[in-house]
Amino acid sequence: MTAPGEEMYALVERLYPLCRSITGDGVRATLEIVGEYVPLKVHEVPTGTQVLDWTVPQEWNIRDAYIADPAGNRVVDFAASSLHVLGYSVPVSAVMPLAELRAHLHTLPDHPAWVPYRTSYYQPEWGFCLAQETLDALPDGEYEVRIDSTLADGHLTYAEHVVPGQVPDEVIVSCHVCHPSLANDNLAGVAVATFLARALAEQTPYYTYRFIFAPGTIGAITWLARNAERIDRVKHGLVLACAGDRGHLTYKQSRRGDAEIDRVMRHVLTASERPYRVVEFTPYGYDERQFCSPGFDLGVGSLTRTPYAGYPEYHTSADNLDFVFPEAMADTLAVCREAFAVLDRDRRYLNLSPYGEPQLGRRGLYDALGGRSDTKQAQMAMLWVLNLSDGEHSLLDVAERSGLPFDTVADAAGALRGAGLIKA
Repeated sequence: MTAPGEEMYALVERLYPLCRSITGDGVRATLEIVGEYVPLKVHEVPTGTQVLDWTVPQEWNIRDAYIADPAGNRVVDFAASSLHVLGYSVPVSAVMPLAELRAHLHTLPDHPAWVPYRTSYYQPEWGFCLAQETLDALPDGEYEVRIDSTLADGHLTYAEHVVPGQVPDEVIVSCHVCHPSLANDNLAGVAVATFLARALAEQTPYYTYRFIFAPGTIGAITWLARNAERIDRVKHGLVLACAGDRGHLTYKQSRRGDAEIDRVMRHVLTASERPYRVVEFTPYGYDERQFCSPGFDLGVGSLTRTPYAGYPEYHTSADNLDFVFPEAMADTLAVCREAFAVLDRDRRYLNLSPYGEPQLGRRGLYDALGGRSDTKQAQMAMLWVLNLSDGEHSLLDVAERSGLPFDTVADAAGALRGAGLIKA
């Protein structure tokens, strides 16, 4: 059987060559492949649709692009990498001297072998991205410049996958599908989200889990605009990105800072003994800033490994298939599953025998623990759950205050509930 990390890496490999942007056929092709792993409901929102303070832009598609030198050789070729074209470039077909062409060329002088990722979404422009060492080697002369693209009325495309829960209250998991050939940002996040959805579908979760595969910023804004009437169903959320590099896990808290997802992630990361960082919310980054905008103020945090702009390879051709690792994606997936397992079992209970400690032995509760390697912990967990089941404290409160593992506390609550000593 293939390990989840290897399967996720294989998905990243399939998606990597596609030219994605905030609209267009590259997004559709990406969602079509993801749809082979989990069923998706695809939404097409027409150009010109008002979405909050934004408007859905024209759709961009590209077929070919190149720069040919005076000898007719393609020195920059879109067919070699989708990063070579400035995203959303308007069409161009011209011959011009190198001196004139330079104004439309983007490089990274500090990393001369890398190609940068650049876009011009909302301002008509055209350009090419190339390695500085390629530019340095270009001779003077006349260059043929060709971008075979279209920018026309069309649609913005995003997709959802829903894992039904026992209650209609929702946990949203969001990832962006708008970057071209960048393996860590964004494809590792897409792969982890996809396999997290598959894992949850094998269970019967308490919450309903809604996975959102959408272009960054405008996609999340579009989703929020189209779901404003039912946004009160969203109780928790997580944005996934940069999920496959070798860096330590980083959790960025929601705007609230004390949302339940924030507490759950802190608890899970601490208990796991993994190296990690928890950072404060800032209104910059990925789509957590849309979900946490003050009008919505949802309890949505962000999980990455090395955060955006935190590694030199970010938004360059060096964020390639050699920069992501199956074991790193598997670790990110494991933390997500651990966190959602806590979120799904975290409840407040009421002690139905609150006057003095109820006799547990005659109810067979101590006997039920026989043979467990953590019998003493389990006994203590029962006492803690009974004491803090006042309708105000959750099981996560119990775990944090007692220092006991959450699973042990939740198991104790299950036993006590079965004995009729507490109720949700």
